[in-house]
Amino acid sequence: MQANKGTLFLDEIGEMPLEMQAKLLRALQERTVRPVGGNSDIAFDTRIIAATNRDLEEEVEEKRFREDLFYRIHVVRIDVPPLRDRAADVPELAQYFLSRHAERSGKPPLGISIEAARKLVAYHWPGNVRELENCMERAVAFAQFDQITVEDLPEKIGAYRTDAFVVSANDATEVMTLAEVERRYVNRVLSILGGNKTRAAEVLGIDRRTLHRKIDRWEGGSSSS
Repeated sequence: MQANKGTLFLDEIGEMPLEMQAKLLRALQERTVRPVGGNSDIAFDTRIIAATNRDLEEEVEEKRFREDLFYRIHVVRIDVPPLRDRAADVPELAQYFLSRHAERSGKPPLGISIEAARKLVAYHWPGNVRELENCMERAVAFAQFDQITVEDLPEKIGAYRTDAFVVSANDATEVMTLAEVERRYVNRVLSILGGNKTRAAEVLGIDRRTLHRKIDRWEGGSSSS
């Protein structure tokens, strides 16, 4: 068994049919498997990592997932927020998928243009990481330069507006000044990019020294790199 003494990743385990769940439970309980066509069981020692976008506790209540299997795999639980809530991860993930698919396609390493990066960070990614990977795979296929551009992205992402900033108020006293709108927007970009001022300056279309001056003015002191 190839996963013996290693790690076996079970993706979308919530989609597994009940009859397969029973077989998996037996294998996990007895720590043995029988290869297809084999006559005897083989012991294994494997770390199991399972992923799902379903609420398995709800699936157990609805009898779509075995309760005994749920408690067998529910040892350490890690909740991963959707990609739209961790936009700072988008550039790094995008570059990883870009490099992987470029290598698979036999193409030289590719980078991401600033404009394309802005679109990727601003987009809301309803399909999460899989959508981002598909986007990068498509970009590799269409790329004509050493960096992917907005034109290499799917139309819905390339056309996504990154400059929309809505101010809603019924009272004139609630309307923000232009300076306050700018301050909040810059802080939002910094938050999305994990405080990376160099990257934020690129996304905002200003140089790093200008960004530092703005932060100094708002904070009334000096800012660090």
